[in-house]
Amino acid sequence: MSDNNNEVWVIGHKNPDTDSICSAICYAELKNKLSGGDKLYIPKKTANVNDETRFALEHFGFTEPETVLDVRPQLSDVEFHRVPGVDGDISIRDAWGKMRENNIVTLPVTNGKKLEGIVTIGDLSRTVFDVIDRYQMSAAATPYANVVSVLEAEVITGDISGIFDKGRVVVSSANEDRMSRLIEPGDIVILENREDSHINAIKTRAGCIILCNDSEVAPEIVSKAEDNGTIVLRTKYDPVTCVRLINQSIPIRSIFRKRDELIKFKLDDFVEDITDPMTQVRFRYFPVENESGEFEGLVSKGDLLKAGKKKLILVDHEEVTQAVDGVTKAEILEIIDHHRLGGMTTASPLFARIQPMGCTCTIIYNMYKEAGLTPDKDIAGLMLSAICSDTLLLTSPTCTGHDKIAAKELEKIAGVDMEEYAMAMFKAGSQWGNKAPEEILTSDFKKFEMGGRTVGVDQVNVTDASAIEDIYAKVAPALDGFMKEVGADNIFIMVTDIIKGNSELIAAGNGGVELMERTFGRKAEGDRMFLEGVVSRKKQIVPPLTEALQ
Repeated sequence: MSDNNNEVWVIGHKNPDTDSICSAICYAELKNKLSGGDKLYIPKKTANVNDETRFALEHFGFTEPETVLDVRPQLSDVEFHRVPGVDGDISIRDAWGKMRENNIVTLPVTNGKKLEGIVTIGDLSRTVFDVIDRYQMSAAATPYANVVSVLEAEVITGDISGIFDKGRVVVSSANEDRMSRLIEPGDIVILENREDSHINAIKTRAGCIILCNDSEVAPEIVSKAEDNGTIVLRTKYDPVTCVRLINQSIPIRSIFRKRDELIKFKLDDFVEDITDPMTQVRFRYFPVENESGEFEGLVSKGDLLKAGKKKLILVDHEEVTQAVDGVTKAEILEIIDHHRLGGMTTASPLFARIQPMGCTCTIIYNMYKEAGLTPDKDIAGLMLSAICSDTLLLTSPTCTGHDKIAAKELEKIAGVDMEEYAMAMFKAGSQWGNKAPEEILTSDFKKFEMGGRTVGVDQVNVTDASAIEDIYAKVAPALDGFMKEVGADNIFIMVTDIIKGNSELIAAGNGGVELMERTFGRKAEGDRMFLEGVVSRKKQIVPPLTEALQ
């Protein structure tokens, strides 16, 4: 089974904010403490973190979680055949033995960890049964060591480290005159137990003579063979059997299907993307390589039916439109969230904890306490960062008493001054001057389904009201293109002054301005509207928009 079988990924929403990233890290830490090692919980993210989140991670000594763009089943989730590769110089007889030993019909040929090709049982059969060319062994550059192995021969004299690459395989018992016409220099000659034929073969400069039926070897034969550079082998087999077996010493390198001719797959290929290419050809097994191009094994069409699903825990969201791509093809084990229910459906029952608090990390901190655990100093710092971010330092209308209690306790554990730390974090996250429009628009962007429309809402926090005009000048020309890119009917950009506690709302899309005016009961100035005291997307923007559309 895949090495990933016991992994559970803890992952937040697309375009992750500080709560999404910190929740993934902190909840994975809690689950690992409680699991007893049965499963490994790993935090993941769906995109690069923003500057605010990066500040929090660096301050408390954490690296960013690995980015995951799609959680559909991949070949790495499939129980495919981890077949070791073989050297291309092994004989077809040895290849057949390995196939029988491993109960397989395809054998990978490798050079170190790199795939050179594959050989099938059909390739072996055709080579054995279609032998009509006596030069086939030399054309295949057959190692003499293969001949020794296949014939179970004893080396009487000569160097068998070389290659038979010139000549034919000849069976002879003729006299010297006739043998001189039959044998060419370099030939392999199969001989019966006759000393004169042994000497005659050596005189004609045969490359190798094979003495059958455990023939006696006279000292004179050995001496003459050494003088002429002829290899002398002795086997228990009779000449007929030798003829039948010797062609099985051909190296599989000469008959395999080369790597460049094969359909190959990567470990990170998605199962649904490779199913069709597999059905277009008649091969049974296909090579699998890792991202470094190293051979991993062979996969069959039937193996894909056993593809395992990624196991996920969703934090800080539960709406499909906000989740990582492919979430409907994954197995969701848990949901920890503080937002509205958005229509996520699952194939199996799951654990869900959704509470109306200002921050997902508040819920997770309470789960630490319920388990009788005190988070480590740095984990506490991350949870405090998330609470300060999501509640705007406990001033947001979404902030609850639970958030305030959690923040005070975490402040003590983390050993920081909450207000001083939060303002430094907010300042780090509100430097938009050198950001491209795309970075601003995706900094904290979420999509929602409202009354038959797909509505995107991006929140951009600033600590200086003068930055609002610069942000508007950057994003306004890019809104129509961005709206098409993300597949939304309308987009609203919420630029929030976290110091003064107000927001500027920018509308885009067909009927967006009219919807904004109907929702908030006031006149817009072009495509903009000032909203005094509005700082929460979750509580002050999304609910009234949803109600207006319904």
